[in-house]
Amino acid sequence: MHGVRLESVRKTYGSLVIIDKLDLQIEDGEFLVLLGPSGCGKSTLLNMIAGLEPVTEGRIWMGGRDVTGLEPDERDIAMVFQSYALYPNMTVRKNIGFGLKMRKVPDAEIDRKVDTAARLLRIEHLLDRRPANLSGGQQQRVAIGRALVREPSVFLFDEPLSNLDAKLRADMRVELKKLHERLGRTMVYVTHDQIEAMTMATRIVVLEQGRVQQCDKPEVIYDRPANRFVASFVGAPTMNFLDGRLTRNGDGLALACRDAVIPLPGLEGPSGLAEGRPIVLGLRPEHVLTAEAGGAGTIQAVPLMSEPTGPDMFVRMALGGSEITARMSSGEKVERNAPLPIRIDGRRVSLFSPDDGARLA
Repeated sequence: MHGVRLESVRKTYGSLVIIDKLDLQIEDGEFLVLLGPSGCGKSTLLNMIAGLEPVTEGRIWMGGRDVTGLEPDERDIAMVFQSYALYPNMTVRKNIGFGLKMRKVPDAEIDRKVDTAARLLRIEHLLDRRPANLSGGQQQRVAIGRALVREPSVFLFDEPLSNLDAKLRADMRVELKKLHERLGRTMVYVTHDQIEAMTMATRIVVLEQGRVQQCDKPEVIYDRPANRFVASFVGAPTMNFLDGRLTRNGDGLALACRDAVIPLPGLEGPSGLAEGRPIVLGLRPEHVLTAEAGGAGTIQAVPLMSEPTGPDMFVRMALGGSEITARMSSGEKVERNAPLPIRIDGRRVSLFSPDDGARLA
């Protein structure tokens, strides 16, 4: 077993707390993504796992072995950084095999491992080139190949795709996911890009100010965010939030907000949540649906601006004294400043506490 376990890990610089008493179990063979905004502590946490940063308090275990005080080369890990750090005067073959050569691995073994990694990454035709003659995506493959030949138990990735353009990032996301499926090794990946996290991870850890806000499968993070921070950070466009009070609306529930009562068809009354209590309603843009005027559960919104993106169209609209964003098909007819009947999918909404932002339902 080659999982990673963090026990009450803490990192401080003087009085500044970067990571605060963090516990985390990374299972053997999973692709775990550390997701969060800049400055949340995710890269520091990865560096502590790698042994590049000392732990202020707590323990780190790998494969049942306490590695807290071990050097990076004693931890059976390989790390891929944001900067490729390739040697410009060496060929791709020599760049990939350099670490093995420093360990005095026999040349025949180095060649075998380099050829195997090159085939896996589909860069066999690049082995005699130098980094200056490679594209950004090819350089990233070389950096990953350098990690692969070490055959570590745990791979660590620190925002490895952030220097690539949008198309290359999308291509490399697919390649990394395929690589994980082929190797079956434990991978820990740091990013602030939620699309990378949602598409590649088996589990996501959402960090904010050095604390775990939620750790779960991507679909759970998206559909049932643990608090308002997670809800606002994961999703593009971000989740809409409306302040109001829960109230009865015929046989169902509704949100009574500043200028309207918004029906929430399908929402089941949360147990222990009293009617009339202040609440924050969270709804994803795709859960705002156009409807037939006068139909059950409908309310009038006023479109303010639309942003076509190809297959989708994001419509900014006024509702209940606030503004929300709806995701609609590009073929839908939306007239600016003309009333538009909509319906909220109450089965998919989230309810948060206005006090601490915790999920209530």
